[in-house]
Amino acid sequence: MIFKQFYLGCLAHASYLIGSAGEAAVVDPQRDIAQYLEEAQAHGLRIRYVIETHLHADFVSGHRELADKTGAEIVFGARAEAAFPHRAVREGEEIRIGEVILRFLETPGHTPESLSVLVIDLASSPDPVKVLTGDTLFIGDVGRPDLAGSKGYTPEQMAGMLYESLHGKLLRLADEVEVHPAHGAGSLCGRNISTETSSTIGHQRKFNYALQPMEKETFVQMMTTDLPAVPGYFPIDAEINRQGARSLDEMSKPPALTPEEVNRLHEAGAILLDLRTSAAFGQAHIPGSIHIGLNGQFASWAGSLLHLDQPILLIAGEEDEVTQAVVRLARVGIETVRGYLDGGILAWHRAGLTTVSIPQIPVDELHLWLEEGRPVTLLDVRHPGEYAQGHAPTAINLPLAHLPLDAARFDPAAPTVVICAGGYRSSIATSLLARKGFRTLFNVVGGTSAWVGAALPLATDAVIPARDVA
Repeated sequence: MIFKQFYLGCLAHASYLIGSAGEAAVVDPQRDIAQYLEEAQAHGLRIRYVIETHLHADFVSGHRELADKTGAEIVFGARAEAAFPHRAVREGEEIRIGEVILRFLETPGHTPESLSVLVIDLASSPDPVKVLTGDTLFIGDVGRPDLAGSKGYTPEQMAGMLYESLHGKLLRLADEVEVHPAHGAGSLCGRNISTETSSTIGHQRKFNYALQPMEKETFVQMMTTDLPAVPGYFPIDAEINRQGARSLDEMSKPPALTPEEVNRLHEAGAILLDLRTSAAFGQAHIPGSIHIGLNGQFASWAGSLLHLDQPILLIAGEEDEVTQAVVRLARVGIETVRGYLDGGILAWHRAGLTTVSIPQIPVDELHLWLEEGRPVTLLDVRHPGEYAQGHAPTAINLPLAHLPLDAARFDPAAPTVVICAGGYRSSIATSLLARKGFRTLFNVVGGTSAWVGAALPLATDAVIPARDVA
């Protein structure tokens, strides 16, 4: 059996190719599909099936394009009601590729149509050796139950289904069965996902907090308390996946624009999206631009913070970053890039147009400010769970996903320092705050990781949410 995981760090997304005796199946493909075609060709495999464990909400899948290019059959759970030709499978149904059997388990809870896929390699054993769990079971976590509101289920109902799927099906598998989920750390489909991308049922049974022995009612309450905000693009992407996305071949590279053209389109309402590093953005950027660096979880934050239908102009450090950004934006359903600044910030300078800066300060300088009692507002834009594990003293928790609404709680005239884990999310936050009129902003280089590395004091008090700050 050939088994390969493809991990896309930008979306914390895992997809899979399974092959045997000249045949293959691809599970949960990302939107750009070239790697699956190349891998199949390298092993002399014909892709016969494209399997979706559920209607993904956090990215746009390439299932239709992959099927169109290979003649493969698309497989969904029967409850998905996909709007294109596909095989709708139910509990216990199987498909075969060479000497490998793929057996489907209906494991609702994250979504009603969620499937898990047992992998049986007949060349070695009649018993399952792996299970692809989609977003039902992660490493160290389980899928959140609140993404199916439009289907008429409450989060409590979905959490109840999830409990039954976990305890009635997945935890009945042998301890040695390998677990291969659809997401890793950083995905918004869970709350506490490990940085590991595979495990075993036995290890998860022992160490996954959500799988410990507990009553169903306790599990439901735990799964529905303090859930992160649902990004606005999730229901849109789920519907795109139900209908099937268009081929990326239909998208062309956006045109190069002069500084004057970029300025005119920005004044007409286009978003300026700066792709460069935090340091480069902080040194000089176009007023009103949003910074989401390509060097982090670019696509998921772009989907969470940008409107999918708003025209976008790209500000890049290198021209090849433009092509990369267009693909990564398309992975979350953003197809509205209208052009990019030809020559980047240097061209903007040469045109005599205005730039602004945001100071990047080290943690020791922040520590000195706090010891001196400087009147600064310190915002920690990490998730509440990260914040609760330890944060700089006096920091107020304002998760980045909540910032567009909760920033109004703070005085834009006050000096404001922003910190996250490493400086990536905090730089995004400073760009959003600047657009809201905050005039004196500082980004903390290295974030809380640098703070801990410098052995500076940590506070571990309860979360102080921004909404509770007058």
